[in-house]
Amino acid sequence: MQTRKKKTIPIYIVLMLLLVCMTVGCSKQEDASGQNVPSGNDSSNTLVIGAYSVAKDAVGELLPEFQAVWKAKTGQTVHFQESYEASGTQARAIVGGFEADVALLAMESDIDKLVKADLVSSNWKQAPNDGMITRSIVVLGTRVGNPLGIRDFEDLTKPGVKVLYPNPKTSGGAQWDINAIYGAGLKLSEAQGKKDPAVAKAFLEKVHENVESLDKSGRSSMAAFEYGVGDVIVTYENELLARIAKGVNYDIVVPKNTILIENPAVVVDKYADKHGNRELAEAFVAYLRTPEAQRIFAKHGFRSVDPEVFAETKSSFPTPEGLFDINYLGGWDKVRSTLYSKRGVWYQVLAGL
Repeated sequence: MQTRKKKTIPIYIVLMLLLVCMTVGCSKQEDASGQNVPSGNDSSNTLVIGAYSVAKDAVGELLPEFQAVWKAKTGQTVHFQESYEASGTQARAIVGGFEADVALLAMESDIDKLVKADLVSSNWKQAPNDGMITRSIVVLGTRVGNPLGIRDFEDLTKPGVKVLYPNPKTSGGAQWDINAIYGAGLKLSEAQGKKDPAVAKAFLEKVHENVESLDKSGRSSMAAFEYGVGDVIVTYENELLARIAKGVNYDIVVPKNTILIENPAVVVDKYADKHGNRELAEAFVAYLRTPEAQRIFAKHGFRSVDPEVFAETKSSFPTPEGLFDINYLGGWDKVRSTLYSKRGVWYQVLAGL
């Protein structure tokens, strides 16, 4: 029986096929949004953005606008890789090696984590508006018609009222929520003659007794509320305004005493320099402060840091009588030690101490 010889493919044909496959495979990539990212003749850059979850919709609208601005200025096409997580989770991811060129986080203390990891310059607050790009306030969202007659934080302590806010271990939004409740408790004690942390702690404990669940992020908490969990959600004003603008029926209750939220954005120096994206990253963060970008933020329910844009839109944003900022609580360093350290008020509340 005659054995049939196997035919072999000449080595030069194998090499040609490999070359063709490599050329086709490298001719285009996809960025995080699924867009084709050209290579070769088109001069392009990819900007990596790590943001907190609540900012996702606004940032999604801002990116193509900045893309056009950058193209007109430089002739380059910029593409984006985006990640959206709870602010604390996002900060830890960047510290842990997620190489974001730009970080948009919920609060100053999350940027401080990047500073301590030598990823961001310690002088980041020398930027306009102390490095902040948006503002908001903590409000209460109720079912349409406000069936339980919620008027203020005190109503969240009533028996049977089911409350939602996220977990402050992972969510910057949750820390703003808890800061607002704790600060409202301080305001109540102050009205009685003395600013008393013990009264504020007791007030926070009463509210927390009615909390249904602690979700990972502000966006997750909002999703649970939309699914039907809870009677009242403690959240950013912009979250509710954005959902109402999309046709979801909620009532917004603005507490008499609540906190001013300020959200920062920074260039992550170490990674932007590593990627050769310093100029691009700085231009993007600067763009976020322009009137055009601030109007987009306002469209998504944020209070503008630009005085002129805020003047244009302030009719949509009531000013609570007892509005306070983080300095009323002693600043972020004191808040971290007083509320969120291992022996802080929040952990005592969780442990029932």
